[in-house]
Amino acid sequence: MSAPIIEKTPSADSQTGTKKVFVKTYGCQMNVYDSQRMADALAKDGYVETSSMDDADMVLLNTCHIREKAAEKVYSEIGRIRMVREEKRAEGGDLMIGVAGCVAQAEGNEIIKRAPAVDFVIGPTTYHRLGEVVSKAKTGKKVVETEYAVEDKFEHLPAPAKKVMSGRGVTSFLTVQEGCDKFCTFCVVPYTRGSEVSRPVSQIMDEARRLVDAGVREITLLGQNVNAWHGVGSDDREWGLGELLHKLAEVDGLKRLRYVTSHPRDMDDALIEAHRDLPVLMPYLHLPVQSGSDRILKAMNRKHTGDDYRHLIDRIRTARPDIALSGDFIVGFPGETDQDFEDTMQIVRDVTHAAAYSFKYSTRPGTPGAEMPNQVPEDVKSARLQRLQALLTQQQKDFMQSLVGKHMDVLIEKPGREAGQIVGRSPWLQPVICHENVGQVGDIVNVKISQVMVNSLVSDEIATKLGQ
Repeated sequence: MSAPIIEKTPSADSQTGTKKVFVKTYGCQMNVYDSQRMADALAKDGYVETSSMDDADMVLLNTCHIREKAAEKVYSEIGRIRMVREEKRAEGGDLMIGVAGCVAQAEGNEIIKRAPAVDFVIGPTTYHRLGEVVSKAKTGKKVVETEYAVEDKFEHLPAPAKKVMSGRGVTSFLTVQEGCDKFCTFCVVPYTRGSEVSRPVSQIMDEARRLVDAGVREITLLGQNVNAWHGVGSDDREWGLGELLHKLAEVDGLKRLRYVTSHPRDMDDALIEAHRDLPVLMPYLHLPVQSGSDRILKAMNRKHTGDDYRHLIDRIRTARPDIALSGDFIVGFPGETDQDFEDTMQIVRDVTHAAAYSFKYSTRPGTPGAEMPNQVPEDVKSARLQRLQALLTQQQKDFMQSLVGKHMDVLIEKPGREAGQIVGRSPWLQPVICHENVGQVGDIVNVKISQVMVNSLVSDEIATKLGQ
C-alpha cells in the first residue's frame, strides 16, 4: 500500500485495567486500522491500551516492510524493548514482546532466531488469532503464526465497544480490501499481504453503521488496491467500489467518504461517476503512477503507459473539476536513464499534484526488481529525488495558496496546539486551524481561508455551521 508512512503510538490510555498493551504502529493507514483491531481482539482477554511502554504488560510492534531497512529498524526497536523488560524483571514485573505486520510475515521464524526476546510473531492475515497466540506464548513457547488464513479474519474479530470507538475520534479507517494481485516488480505487498480479498458488503455496512453510531463523521475505505474491491450487492449484482460508495453514502449521519490506495488499472466508469454524483465523496484522490517513462512502467509491471494515466486523469477531472490529486513516485528504478527521469518530471508537470510521496528505489529481497541489472548509483538517485521533490513541493505550495480567500467545509477533529484553537480537516485533507468558537469536534463548519502555513491552512472567519 502506498500513501503516507506513519509511525504511531497510542495517544492516551483508553481506560484502566489489570493488563495493558502498548501498540507501536509503523507504515500505512491499513496498519493503523490493523493495530486498532488487534487491540480490540486483545480486549476480550482483559487488555486495554496504554500510551506508555513503562506501564505495559505487553508491547506489540505492528511493522511495515515497504521502506528501506525496515527489518533492521524493527530489530533495533526490539533491542530497546528488551532493556525495558530487563528493568521490569529486576523490579519483579515482566513484559511480553510481540511482532506483527508485514515484517513479521516476511521474516517469520527469523525474527525469533535473531531476537530471542520476542515471544510471538503474527502476520497481518492472522491477527484475529491473536488471543490464542498470546495464550500459547504465556506458556513459554515461542509462537510464529504467519500461515495465510483460510477463514475470513473479519468474521472472527470482536466488534469494539461503542465507548472505545467514540474515543478514537470523528474520523475512522475501514478496511474493505486486502492483498494485491498486481505484482509490481518493486513491491513486497503481494508476498506479505497475499492475494486480493474483498470484504462482503454486509460486513462493511455493519461496521460503517457502528462507527457512525459511535460518532464517526468521516470514513476512509482502505485497501492495498482499494478500487479492486468487488462484492455481491443487495440487488444480487456484482458491485465495484463505485456502487459500494453509493451504498455507504446512504448511511444516516455519515458526512464524508474517502478511499485509499488506488491503482490506475482499476479506476472504472462507475467509480469515476461516483466522484461526479456523490457530494459525500471528498474531492481528493491518491492515484499513484510511480514513473512517467513507458519503458520504466513496463519494467515495473504497471501495465499502463504515461498517456494512459494522463487520459484517466482528464476523465476524472471532467467528472469532478475540483478534485485534487496525490501520487507516489519512485526514482532510480533499475535501468532508469536521464531521459526516463525527465519523462517522470514531465508527467508531474502535466498532471500537477496537491500532495505526493516520492522515494528512491531500494531493493526488496524476493522481488523481481532486486535481481534486475543496471541498478542506479545512489548519488544519481539522490540528485534525481531532490529535483523531483522540489517540483512536487512547489506544486503543493501553489495548490495551498490557491485556497486563500475561498470558503470551504471543514470537519472539526480536535483541539489545537495553542489555547483558543481548534483543528479541522479540509475536503482536500489539509489541517485547518480555526478559532475554538467556530464549533465543536464533529461539527462541519464553513470557513474562509485567510493564510497558508507550511502544511496547514488558517481561518480567521466563521461563515456558517452545516448540518447541525
